[in-house]
Amino acid sequence: MRVLGFMTGTSLDACDMAILDTDGETISAFGPAGERKLTEATRDLALAATQAAMDWPRGAPEPEVFADAAAAVAREHFEAASEFLAANGLAWSDIDLIGMHGQTVLHERPQDGRVGRTVQLGDAQWLADATGVPVAYDFRTADVAAGGEGAPLAPIYHLARAKTAGLSAPLGVLNVGGVANITFWAGGDEIAAFDTGPGNGMIDLLMQSRGAGRFDEGGKYASVGQVDEGVLRGLLGHSYFQAPPPKSLDRYDFPLEPLEPLRLEDAAATLVAFTAEAVKQGCEIMGGSPSEVVVCGGGRHNPTLMAAFTERLSAPVTTAEEHGWRGDSIEAEAFAYLAARTLRGLPISFPKTTGVPAPMTGGRVARPTA
Repeated sequence: MRVLGFMTGTSLDACDMAILDTDGETISAFGPAGERKLTEATRDLALAATQAAMDWPRGAPEPEVFADAAAAVAREHFEAASEFLAANGLAWSDIDLIGMHGQTVLHERPQDGRVGRTVQLGDAQWLADATGVPVAYDFRTADVAAGGEGAPLAPIYHLARAKTAGLSAPLGVLNVGGVANITFWAGGDEIAAFDTGPGNGMIDLLMQSRGAGRFDEGGKYASVGQVDEGVLRGLLGHSYFQAPPPKSLDRYDFPLEPLEPLRLEDAAATLVAFTAEAVKQGCEIMGGSPSEVVVCGGGRHNPTLMAAFTERLSAPVTTAEEHGWRGDSIEAEAFAYLAARTLRGLPISFPKTTGVPAPMTGGRVARPTA
């Protein structure tokens, strides 16, 4: 079936889109991929919903802004994809299924016997009615309710993508978005994964807090800064790094306060080192060494960060493009793939990727009512 996958990351930058021909097991063809930047109105609503989510007590009614943000996200998806399809000579009638991840505004991992919480906003029923196409969504809630981390979910797609590309195990696939997560493929269908630590998110928040833009474009600030080893050790002392995998993060889980005494360039360089060192420690936790680490996600556009990975990791570091992958579209492709698996009732999360007791299905499907 032809599936359109969507991803809007915690960077609140763009709506990513990709089309796959897939049955959720094999990938028969890669359709077009693209993105459209989020409008300021939708971004502001998502930020307001994120703030409300951080202040939302357990058991209390959902913040009212959630519904407004969910509606805005769905309309943003519809408008972005309508333009995208038209530009590629396609119509909604050419799409069999949509996979919509939604905008994450809250992700709390399970701790001390308490189940986690995760919220991805997007009005799936509205999108199904507007497009006339079934929409798979809400991919994380069932996993969290079963005691899982709810993340990462892309590893089963990383496995399929690696096999389609003819790559060999042992392999690491590192996705650097708001947070960084890594998938280890040991061979066969054996995968393990977890969030290693921050990705771009902390650097973005640093830049925004200092009035220096939304992100460190090209790593230019970090490239001329000096790593503060004392601050770095303090950041790596966070309790998250003592927790065994599988484990997951929210982009707001690490505070910026330790970086306040540093000039911007040094703070950015320290965060680059923090991201890279956390990945290195993650690889060491898993034991063994992959023959290669393939980097996808927005972080691979930061040459300073890529240099830090190359310096600190024992395995060769390559980019998604070096293997013919679309590095900016991997997560959108992943949710197209997961949508197909959801429709067919195939597992999307696994004991070594999210910590659930057994492989389990997830997601729901909204079907057009008209």
